[in-house]
Amino acid sequence: MQVYCSKQHANHRSNRFCTQCGEPLPIHQGEIIANRYKIIKLLGQGGFGRTYLAEDRKQSAKTCVLKEFAPQVEEEQDLKKAKELFEREASVLKKLQHSQIPCFHASLQAKIGNHDFFFLVQDYVQGENYLDLLEKRLAKGQSFNEEEVITLLQKILPVLSYIHSQNVVHRDISPDNLICRRSDQLPVLVDFGGVKQLPASQGFWFTQMGGIRTILGKKGYAPEEQLRQGKAFPSSDLYSLAVTALVLLTGKEPQKLYDSYQGNWYWGKEIKVNPKLEAVLKKMLAYKPSDRYQNANQVLKDLKSPIPIPAVNPHITKLKTMVVAPGRKGVKALATRFHNKTQAIAQTLSMPVWLRPFAMSMIGTTVVALTFVGSWALVSAVIQGVSSITIPTITLPKLPDGSDSPTKPVGDSSNKEGTRISQILDRRTRLQIPEGFFIQTVDKIFYTNNPELVGRSLTSDSKDEALRQEWYSTAEDLLKKIEQAKLSTNARRQLGTYSRRNLRTWQQQAQNGEFGDYTIEELQRETNRKFDRLFPGQRGRNAKLDENTFGQIWYAIAADQVSKLESAN
Repeated sequence: MQVYCSKQHANHRSNRFCTQCGEPLPIHQGEIIANRYKIIKLLGQGGFGRTYLAEDRKQSAKTCVLKEFAPQVEEEQDLKKAKELFEREASVLKKLQHSQIPCFHASLQAKIGNHDFFFLVQDYVQGENYLDLLEKRLAKGQSFNEEEVITLLQKILPVLSYIHSQNVVHRDISPDNLICRRSDQLPVLVDFGGVKQLPASQGFWFTQMGGIRTILGKKGYAPEEQLRQGKAFPSSDLYSLAVTALVLLTGKEPQKLYDSYQGNWYWGKEIKVNPKLEAVLKKMLAYKPSDRYQNANQVLKDLKSPIPIPAVNPHITKLKTMVVAPGRKGVKALATRFHNKTQAIAQTLSMPVWLRPFAMSMIGTTVVALTFVGSWALVSAVIQGVSSITIPTITLPKLPDGSDSPTKPVGDSSNKEGTRISQILDRRTRLQIPEGFFIQTVDKIFYTNNPELVGRSLTSDSKDEALRQEWYSTAEDLLKKIEQAKLSTNARRQLGTYSRRNLRTWQQQAQNGEFGDYTIEELQRETNRKFDRLFPGQRGRNAKLDENTFGQIWYAIAADQVSKLESAN
């Protein structure tokens, strides 16, 4: 009998760790943990480990849940840090006392093989999670109705209000982390393995282990500030809860309800609800955290209010401009005209600082390269016209004579650099590659090639010109490789949204014979072959594809092959 790791590598059942990637494999049924907890079955699997149903042999065979935390680190200092972070999580969970949160019992450390594992022990909640309930309904051609979803919101929002009052953000709200308890039909919030406490000074929390930021949350359910920056606020949980509501209402995954290229939810198309509920959900789903409800009680109040809720513009997602290079000051008239044609929001992405004032990311689906007046002053003028963006302190580059007069001409080098950026942006737009994925992948390659720069943003100074040019070359090379991959338009537009769920779906389709005689192993081999031609060495023996960057291209190649198979059968 074979068992699979989370990357779908096949292993013999007797193996304790994956022979290909070293990941710990599921603990066998009947195994005893810490001389006390007997594993009954595997309940689920997440980013940091797995969840098991276990029997507490010291509590009259009472059932409980063991949440595994298995950090993939080798160095002693990293293991020490992992344990410290785990214990911090446990201390947060200990203080959460709510009837709709599983009671926390203990944290423990156990050695399995040569690796250390940490476990959280909590009450077992009898019932089904909402994802399973939804799948049962979909099998009958049904989904949850509006009344049921409103009832769910009204029953779970007080739980969020409670944990937020404890300065805790869940960060992973989704249908599979809400259980409908069999005894009273109340929703119970589970899987607090990723819960983080909010530092009073910062308002967000992320782990730093082995030099890699660990960001929690599911794609599609987690808002941008959480997935891109590791930030999490109470309004981040409200966003995830709203996505959960949409999934239950429509029976479709978030990726099917959201246009990642345009940055819009499909209101009135895939999503059809009454105006009042739509207004509440739109406010919960606002792109900017500050535009959302700031606490769960505000949502509850509006759900019960007979007064119509003011609509939130769903298109407030992008700053549709790109400043090409340091140069002359612009005039506020231009900024005002531009502001009248756009609604804006900025998002901080890890990218060279000359490409962003607060977050001058390439977020616009229509990018205007202001080659004739590109300057930091113009950036400030444009952004100041958009009240929703905060401007950091920026030192304006001086012109050759030491002045910053707007009458001085822009140098040839600035024009050339601006033209190059414009060409990169236009090319990305024509290929319909989501900007978030594109920038993240370019940064990944750039900082991998320049590890000494990790943690330092590039500047607009002349000393960084060679590095900026390297960043541009990296971006151009990535675009070239994606063109060579000959991906379909749909596959390119989905870059950044693929996940292991896609692979599990394809595996199930192959097992069901939907691909004829074609097997999942053949799909993986063909995808690997094409991917390796484009990115030789990325899948090296000890290399792991980053699921958010190179892994997305791998999935896109596989997705196109699956589409061909589905068309042929």
